[in-house]
Amino acid sequence: MQSRLFNYLQSRPDLLHFIRYNPSWYRYLTREPDQLSELEKAAKQFYGKTLPQRFEKLSNQVQMAGMLLQFTDLMKD
Repeated sequence: MQSRLFNYLQSRPDLLHFIRYNPSWYRYLTREPDQLSELEKAAKQFYGKTLPQRFEKLSNQVQMAGMLLQFTDLMKD
């Protein structure tokens, strides 16, 4: 692995952690170090940081809050 790429991964613990769980990326980056952007995209999807995943998480939280409000309204009656 190139030293520039290794130093970048050392500065990004989330990517380093992702590579440890997916060792095929280590082999892939060793052969094609210019594919770092693909690694970052895969890591975002793995950690749930893509825009659709964030919207889904927010939607679930809003739905849960609504259910809790309904439950508290039922308890008052």
